[in-house]
Amino acid sequence: MRSRDYGHDVLAGHWRGPRGAHGRRDGQLPQVEAAPGLVVETADATFCGAVVACDKQAVTLADRFGRHRVFPLAAATFLLEGQPVTLIRQAPPGRGSSQGRARTPSGSLALPQERARVARASRIYVEGLHDAELVEKIWGDDLRIEGVVVEYLEGVDHLPTLVTEFDPGPNRRLGILVDHLVAGSKESRVAAAVRSPHVHVTGHEFVDIWQAVKPSVLGIDGWPEVPRGIPWKAGIVAALGWGTGATADTGTAWRRILAAVSTYGDLEVGLLRSVEELIDFVTASD
Repeated sequence: MRSRDYGHDVLAGHWRGPRGAHGRRDGQLPQVEAAPGLVVETADATFCGAVVACDKQAVTLADRFGRHRVFPLAAATFLLEGQPVTLIRQAPPGRGSSQGRARTPSGSLALPQERARVARASRIYVEGLHDAELVEKIWGDDLRIEGVVVEYLEGVDHLPTLVTEFDPGPNRRLGILVDHLVAGSKESRVAAAVRSPHVHVTGHEFVDIWQAVKPSVLGIDGWPEVPRGIPWKAGIVAALGWGTGATADTGTAWRRILAAVSTYGDLEVGLLRSVEELIDFVTASD
């Protein structure tokens, strides 16, 4: 149930808009349709989540922990890929909606005939090959335009050595995406040891990147629980009936999972937020 009185909102009021297509400031922010799954952040950086509902008056966001917050459409300003915008209710197809405009799998508007930028010195690292393939499938178009290369660690244990060898600096930033970044995990202890203003370590709560794919995309009710002592991926393959023992081919299973993913809406909010954070960090102006 939602109150009709939203009270004082720190996001209300005027916001001088970004430069338009011709470099002018017109004081009006770009309007973006609140499509389900679109990930935005409040202008004061206190809440980040995906759109789960939108009506004429308000938009509801859900963060990576499943917490919901409601914001009035008329007053709230959000950040989309680091840029201030206002959200509007989706228009029905055929009534001026931007749904007809081509979009990348990440939800960004596709830029026709846009050439890939020369690679930056900054990099994004993910834990393994599967992580890199998923990021490429959803954010590849955006990353090529921004000139960001994604590489993988082959395990978080290599993180301290990587940071030292990479030698990050103001124009050489390093973004790290870590699996299972939760309190008390090995990953959280390794990440806490990295202290540099030019390195940003973030991650998601899932045991493996596989879990960042919504179960519904694969036609299952949820990811199975794997007992301790059993390799997680092999346990998943067996529990889903995709093979057991010597036939538990995790490579084939991953290709099956990856093939089912086509847009950002197929992924959990925790992963969406983390990848967008890293892209913003390594492409930010110094």
